[in-house]
Amino acid sequence: MAMKMPKVMDCSVADCAYNTNKACHAMAITIGEDPDEPVCDTFFESSTHGGVKEVTAGVGACKSYECSYNEDYECTASNIHVGMKEDQPDCLTFERR
Repeated sequence: MAMKMPKVMDCSVADCAYNTNKACHAMAITIGEDPDEPVCDTFFESSTHGGVKEVTAGVGACKSYECSYNEDYECTASNIHVGMKEDQPDCLTFERR
């Protein structure tokens, strides 16, 4: 089955190095495995912003196996949203199985 990499539609984590104007410019992000905190593992703080400006990030891997969109550690959602939840940059699209 051919899969399309889900895009990060928006990211409200303004202090992330990959975030410019609520758009993530990493090539791809990884979502962490803690089922109660599906954190964006790609996040890191920086006063300068990087990444590839012409690219909108996709979800390269999802280690949160408890998510209903996780199929063999790949995200099957059509797209995701990332934002702060309890002081962590989380995947806001996460839905527990």
